Amino acid sequence: MKSITMFETSWCPHCRRAHRLMDELMHENPKYKELKIRVIDEEKEADIANQYNYYYVPTYYLDSEKIHEGVPNKEVIHTLFETALSQ
Repeated sequence: MKSITMFETSWCPHCRRAHRLMDELMHENPKYKELKIRVIDEEKEADIANQYNYYYVPTYYLDSEKIHEGVPNKEVIHTLFETALSQ
């Protein structure tokens, strides 16, 4: 199983939407609750965020590979979750 890193900010409406979609997917498929997801607020943990190459939030990395940056949708997060579980 690969680990997921999500970069966000507290004020971002797209980040809040991403969390709602993640919760919805976890409710639909309980196996997603087993995923290792590290959420990093780029304002509170700037030293970590600055080590990654992205501009928009939310941004998702699967291990060290950037998978998605910017406005999320359910399909993007579903694919991310499925890929993380399968590897």
